[in-house]
Amino acid sequence: MAFFGKKLKASRLAGKKLLSKQNSKIELTIPSHFRCPISLDLMKDPVTLSTGITYDRESIEKWIQDGNQTCPVTNQVLTNFDQIPNHMIRRMIQDWCVENRSHGVERIPTPRTPLTSFDIMEICSKMTVSASKGDEKRCLALVDKVNFWAKESEHNKTLIKDNGLGYVLASSFDSFSSLSFEKHEYILSEIIYLLTWMFPLGIEGRSKLGSKSSLHCLIWLLSRDNLLLKKSCAQILKELLSTDPSHVNNLIDIECLPQTLINLINTPDSHSSKKSSFSIIYHIISTPLGFNKFSSSFLELGLVELSLEALVEADKGLSEMALGVINCISDSNQGMEIVQKHALSVPLIVKKILRVSSLATDFCISMLWKLISNNIGDKSGLIIEALQVGVFQKLLLMLQVNCGEETKMKATEMLKLMNQYKNKLDCFDSGNYKYLRKSY
Repeated sequence: MAFFGKKLKASRLAGKKLLSKQNSKIELTIPSHFRCPISLDLMKDPVTLSTGITYDRESIEKWIQDGNQTCPVTNQVLTNFDQIPNHMIRRMIQDWCVENRSHGVERIPTPRTPLTSFDIMEICSKMTVSASKGDEKRCLALVDKVNFWAKESEHNKTLIKDNGLGYVLASSFDSFSSLSFEKHEYILSEIIYLLTWMFPLGIEGRSKLGSKSSLHCLIWLLSRDNLLLKKSCAQILKELLSTDPSHVNNLIDIECLPQTLINLINTPDSHSSKKSSFSIIYHIISTPLGFNKFSSSFLELGLVELSLEALVEADKGLSEMALGVINCISDSNQGMEIVQKHALSVPLIVKKILRVSSLATDFCISMLWKLISNNIGDKSGLIIEALQVGVFQKLLLMLQVNCGEETKMKATEMLKLMNQYKNKLDCFDSGNYKYLRKSY
C-alpha cells in the first residue's frame, strides 16, 4: 500500500497534460476513474478483477506475472485471476478522447479479444490435421498466427506453452521432415524458430523431435547457410541430448554429423552456437555408442585442438563443455596421444582447477589423472610440467574443499606421486601449507 500511496501523491501531475494549440497552452485533466491505479496512465484496455477494482490489462497482468496474488488497491487475496473486460469504462474513455480530440488526444483503439486456451486448442487441432495431410500452406498460416500472438505479449507466450502447442509443433516437424527436407525447408525452419522458446517440452514432444527423421532434418538444417537457423537447431539439439542421451541412437547413421558440428564451432561471431556444439558433442561421445562411432572422426577434424583453443577465453558454460569433451575423447589412445602432445593441455587444465565450477574441476582432475596414469608418452615429463604451473598447490587446496569422493581420491593419489618429483625441481614454491590437513 505504501507503493500506491507514493503513486497517488503524484496523481495530480500524472492526471494533467499540457497540450499546445495555436501557441496557447491548455491544461487538460484526465478523470481519475479513467486512470489505471497502478500506472496512473489513461487505461487502454480496462479490466476488472474479482475485487471489483478496474486496471489496465497490461499493468495488472505484469503485477500477477511478478508473483503477486493480491489486489493492488484493496490488498485482498484474489480468489481467481480472471480479468473481465470493462466495456462501459472503455467506451466512456473512448468518448472522452473523441470529445478532447481538438486538444490533441487520440482515441484509444478497441482492444482485441484476449487470447484464451480455447483459441490455442483450436490451433492445435487445425495444425495437427494440416501436418498429417502435408498441407504446408495451411500449416504455415497457423504458425504465422502463433508468431503474431507470441509477439503481442509475454502472457500470450506463457499461455501458448501451457496449452500443449509445443508438442503439436514437434509432431508437425516430425511429419514434414518425414516427407522431404528440401521441399518443406521453409515450414520446418519456421517451426524450429517457434520451438526454441517452448522448452522444456514434455516427453511426447521430445520423442517427436528425437525421431530419426527429425534428428536427420535438424542436422541437415544445421548445414544450411543461415546463422539464426543454425543457432536455433543447435539449441534444440542440445536441449534434447542433455535431457535424454538415448537420442544419440538415432544420430548414429548420420555420417556428416562430426563435420557439421565442427563447422558450427568454427562459425564466426557465434558464441552461443559454439557453446551448443560443444555440449552436443559432449553428450554424443559420453555415450558408448556415440564414442565408438564418432570419436575417430572428431579427432581427425581437430576436436582436441579446438577444445583447448576454446578454453583460453571461455566462460563457465563453454569451459565446462570443452573440458568435458577433452576428458571423454582422451579415453581413446589416439585422443590421449593428441592431448599429451599439445603444448596447451597441461597449463590450461591446471589453470581451470577451482576457477570455473565444481563440474569443471572434476573434469580437470579426471583429465590429469588420465594423463599421468596412462602408459603413453613421458609420464615424468608431464608431472614436472604440471608441477611447474602450480598443480601441487591446487591439489592440496582441493583436499580442503567439498568435492566428490572420486575426485578427492584422484587428487590424493596424484599428490603422492608428485611428491616424489617436486624436490627435483630447481624452483618450486611449496608455499606455507603446514596448517592444511594432510590426506596423503
